[in-house]
Amino acid sequence: MYSIRLRAGIISLLVGISMLLMKFTAYFLTNSAAIFSDALESIVHIAATSMALFSIYYSSKPPDKEHPYGHGNMEYFSAGVEGLLILIAALGIIYYAIMDIIYPPGIKQLDLGMGIIAFAGLINLFLGLFLIGTGKKTNSLTLIADGKHVLTDSYTSLGVLIGVTIVFFTDMEIIDPLFAIFVGMNIIYTGYALMREAFGGLMHEADSKTVDKVSNELVSIKKNDWIDIHELRCRKSGSFVAIDFHLILPFYQTIKEAHDEETRIKAHIKDKFSESEVMIHFDYCQKKLCKFCTLENCHEREEKFTTSISWDTLKTTGRPVYEIFPNK
Repeated sequence: MYSIRLRAGIISLLVGISMLLMKFTAYFLTNSAAIFSDALESIVHIAATSMALFSIYYSSKPPDKEHPYGHGNMEYFSAGVEGLLILIAALGIIYYAIMDIIYPPGIKQLDLGMGIIAFAGLINLFLGLFLIGTGKKTNSLTLIADGKHVLTDSYTSLGVLIGVTIVFFTDMEIIDPLFAIFVGMNIIYTGYALMREAFGGLMHEADSKTVDKVSNELVSIKKNDWIDIHELRCRKSGSFVAIDFHLILPFYQTIKEAHDEETRIKAHIKDKFSESEVMIHFDYCQKKLCKFCTLENCHEREEKFTTSISWDTLKTTGRPVYEIFPNK
């Protein structure tokens, strides 16, 4: 996984440098504020991708004494920095566009600039989709964040292209900085969204998709002697997932039987989440749990099975079943 992430990050950096050269060439040829805004976005892309490469390297380091859960949180920090850089770029774009409204620079050679920006936008579209796909495949928030940034760059190029095309056919040069302002305001949201996601990760905000997936996987391998699962929690650190929950088993099972069940559960979860750690707290059943137990031929049963449990995420993440139905 590390080599795939690193390769994708290097590709992003090299393409970003190429796009920067192309866009500044287009800007120097045209004096277009909108094209300048697009070029400024590419500077941020290179800075952010450099940060992402370091993040990919650092987050791949194995757990150590100081970082027992690994170094994956660096990915959240990287995404947050990238979001901040996007916000700074957006403010810079808006500032220079306003200056061009006050002091028009005189636009020229728009036809050539349009061709360069169109080509750059197309390249960035494919790069952004590639980075997001690779990020999802490898559970890398850094690559997903970088991909979203590149897609934003592509959408920026599209907006710039539309604005420059209108100027080209109408000679209304005021449209050029107005489109630059529109582009700047549009990418502010992308920067905010990345920072919001990074902050949530650093604060170990619950990831409902991951919790749902883990819960469904546990239910899929449930055995009849599983009386209850409760207090399921998942904590992500980059691509690493720490999972813990309580499992109630019959009180007469041996330590070896419980250990064998733990081994089976961990192997299944590891197959679905390659970078994960599972901690299970085993509880033993009591008489008041007989009514919830579906285990057949239990020689210790004192009450018939009467109350079904809905084995969904709401239950597995909630309180023990005997607290949910205290009077049943």
